[in-house]
Amino acid sequence: MSKDHYPTMDPTKMGLGRSIAVLTSGGDAQGMNAAVRATVRVGLYTGAKVYFVHEGYQGLVDGGENIRPATWESVSMMLQLGGTVIGSARCKDFRVREGRMKAACNLVKLGITNLCVIGGDGSLTGANEFRTEWSGLLADLVRNGKITEEEAKQSSHLNIVGMVGSIDNDFCGTDMTIGTDSALHRIIEVVDAITTTAQSHQRTFILEVMGRHCGYLALVTALACGADWVFIPEMPPDDGWEDHLCRRLANQRARGSRLNVIIVAEGAISRNGKPITSDQIKKLVTDRLGFDTRTTVLGHVQRGGTPSAFDRILGSRMGVEAVMALLEATPDTPACVVSLSGNQAVRLPLMECVQVTKDVTAAMAEGRFEDAIKLRGKSFENNWNTYKQLAHINPPDVKSNINVAIMNIGAPCAGMNAAVRSAVRMGIIQGHTMFAVHDGFDGLAQGQIEPITWTTVSGWTGKGGSMLGTKRTLPGKMLEEISQNIAKFNIHALVIIGGFEAYVGGLELVQAREKYEEMCIPIVVIPATVSNNVPGSDFSIGADTALNTITSTCDRIKQSAAGTKRRVFIVETMGGYCGYLATMAGLAAGADAAYIFEEKFNIKDLEVNVGHLLEKMKTTVKRGLILRNENSNANYTTDFIFNLYSEEGKGIFDCRKNVLGHMQQGGTPTPFDRNFGTKMGAKSVLWLTQKLKECYRHGRIFANTPDSACVLGMRKRALTFQPLADLKEDTDFDHRIPKSQWWIKIRPIMKILAKYNIKLDTSEHADMEHVIKKRTLLGK
Repeated sequence: MSKDHYPTMDPTKMGLGRSIAVLTSGGDAQGMNAAVRATVRVGLYTGAKVYFVHEGYQGLVDGGENIRPATWESVSMMLQLGGTVIGSARCKDFRVREGRMKAACNLVKLGITNLCVIGGDGSLTGANEFRTEWSGLLADLVRNGKITEEEAKQSSHLNIVGMVGSIDNDFCGTDMTIGTDSALHRIIEVVDAITTTAQSHQRTFILEVMGRHCGYLALVTALACGADWVFIPEMPPDDGWEDHLCRRLANQRARGSRLNVIIVAEGAISRNGKPITSDQIKKLVTDRLGFDTRTTVLGHVQRGGTPSAFDRILGSRMGVEAVMALLEATPDTPACVVSLSGNQAVRLPLMECVQVTKDVTAAMAEGRFEDAIKLRGKSFENNWNTYKQLAHINPPDVKSNINVAIMNIGAPCAGMNAAVRSAVRMGIIQGHTMFAVHDGFDGLAQGQIEPITWTTVSGWTGKGGSMLGTKRTLPGKMLEEISQNIAKFNIHALVIIGGFEAYVGGLELVQAREKYEEMCIPIVVIPATVSNNVPGSDFSIGADTALNTITSTCDRIKQSAAGTKRRVFIVETMGGYCGYLATMAGLAAGADAAYIFEEKFNIKDLEVNVGHLLEKMKTTVKRGLILRNENSNANYTTDFIFNLYSEEGKGIFDCRKNVLGHMQQGGTPTPFDRNFGTKMGAKSVLWLTQKLKECYRHGRIFANTPDSACVLGMRKRALTFQPLADLKEDTDFDHRIPKSQWWIKIRPIMKILAKYNIKLDTSEHADMEHVIKKRTLLGK
C-alpha cells in the first residue's frame, strides 16, 4: 500500500464528467449482483454517470435499450439474489471485429470510456482485446462516417477493470472468485443431506461437482466433509489407483465407518489424460467390493440460490475497488482485475493472471501435475497438502511417546469440531497419543481427560457446537489441580481451541510457568468464536457461520419490511464489544447503519441516521435496516434506539426490533469454517511436533520461552504463529478486543452503499501487483 505518489482527491468529485458501464458476462455466479450494486452506487457517489449493459457483450453489440442509465434505487434489493439481474449471454458477435466495432460505436455515442466487466477469464480476455484495438476501431468508425472526429477525440481511450465471477475459482492470482463460496454452500448442503441417508443404509456415495478444468470445488468439499477420496484434474491419481481406492474404502468400513464418500470434479482425468467418470467409479466399487453405491451429479444447483455473506462482501468490496481503479487509470495503466488476497483488496494485471491461468492448463496437458498445483496458488496448494495428510496416510507403527491434549474454551461455535478432528488425526499421523479434555479448564482441573482416537472424530467436520464440551472458566484459580493433572496424564503439549477466554487462559498458564514446572509445555491457541475478537488473528473459526445466520435472518426481515412498506427494523447482533458481526452483516445485508462500540456515536449521529431514513422513505425504497452490536453503548440500548426511531419517525415510518440471541452460535458450520478449522487444527499440531523437538532436553520436555506458547492466526495473507505474550500490547483486556482491527477500514464502504455522503479515504491505494514474478522459480 503506498501513500505518497497519488494526490488525494475528493472522492465525491473523482467521477465528474466520466461515464462507467457495467456488464456481466459468461456463466453466472452468486454475488455478481452485489458487485453490480456496489459499482453502480460507488460510481454515482463519485459523481460519474453509470450505465447497465444488459445481456453481457451481446447487449454491448446490440446497443439501444440494452444500455441503460442506472440509478441508486435500480440496484435496491439485489444483494440477496443469486445469478445476475442484468443478464449474461455467450456472444459470438463480439468475437469478430465487426461486432466489436458496433460495440465501440454504441459506447462512443454515449460517451462511455470506462468499462467494468464481471465474468470469467474468457470474458476478461475479450475485454482486454477490445481495449487494445480501441483506437483502431475508432479510426475505422470515423472513416465509415459512423462517428465524428470530435467524438473519437473525446473517447480516445478505453479503461477496463475486471472482477472475476466464476464458481469454479479457476482464475489464477485471486484467492477467491465471486460465487465460489456460495457454490460450496450449495454442495455442502447436499453432502450433509446425503451423509444422513448413506449412514442409514451403509452406502457409498459418489458426488460429481462442477469444475471442468479446476478442482477447487471438489478439493475443498473433500476437505470440508472428510471424503475418502477426491478426483481433481490438476492431480490425477497414480496408476493402479483402482486397487488403492478399493483398499481404502474396505479399510474405512473395517474401522466401523457406515458410509464412504467420493468426490469427483467433472473434469477429473487419469495420468494418461483419459476422463474418469462417476459411472466408471461406481462400476468399479460395485464390481470389486459389492458395496451398495449411488451417484449424484449436482449440476446447476451449484450456480443457484442466494449468495453467501462472503460473496456479498467480496462483490461489494471489489465493486468499490473497481470504480477507484477505473477512475485512477491512465492510458498507460494495463487493464487490471481487482481481487482479494487474504483480506486485502489488490489490483492485478489482467493479462498476467490470464497467462498464469493458461499455464495451468498447459501444465496439465503436458502431464506436469506438480507444477499445475503450484501455479494454482498458495491457497490451493495448502488445501491439497492438508487433504493428502489427513486422508491418505496410515498411522505410523512407531509411536512418538508424546501425549497431546486438546480442549475447547469459551462459548461454543460452529467449526470447533472440525479443528479438533484435524488436530487429533494429524497427531495420530505423527505418532502421538491424543487426549480429549472435556468442559474446558474445569475438566483439566478435575481430570476429565481421556484418549481420543481416529474413529472417535469421524464425521465431526459438519457438526456444530462443541463435542468436547466447553466452559468460560479461566484457569487462574485452579492452577494447582491443573498442574497435577498435566503430570498425572503426562501431557507434553496443549491445543486450546476457543475465544477470548482461550487467549487469556493461555496467558495465565504461561504466567504460571514460574511457579509450576508442569506448565512448561508448548501451548497453541486456535481462535474460535463468533465474535472474532481474539488478538493475533483477522478471522476466528465460527464467525463466518454466525455472519451467514445473521445475513439470512436480515434477508427475511427486509422482505417483511419491503412488503409492509415504511418500516424500519432494528436488529441486535452478538459479538461482545467487538463490532465485526454487526459491520460485516451490515455490508452483506445492505443495512442503513450499524452501531458498534469501536466507532463512538452520540445523539447527533442518531439524529442524522433518523433524518437519513426520513429522506429514504420519500424514494421508492421504503424500508430501513439498522444493526446494533449488543455492547455498542451502555446507554443507547436497543430499546432506546427503537424508542427514538419510533418517536422521530411517527407518521412516516414505524419500527420493529429483533434481538437475534444465541441462534448466532448454533447451526452447521459453513464451508469456510470447516475448511479453516481443518487447516488450523492440522497446522497447530505440526507446529507443536516441531516445538517439542526443540524443547526436548535430557530426556524430558521443557518449554519456557515466550515463543513456545503461541496464537495461530490468519494475518493478512498467511497463517502465522505469534507468542501470546507479544500480543498483550495490542489487547484491550477490559473490553476483550484487539486494539487494532482490520475491518474498521471497510466500514465507510457500508455507509457509501447506504447513500451517506461521507469522505472515503482514497489515500491508501491498492497498487498494481505482479503475478508472474512470484512464479519464476518454477521455470528453473
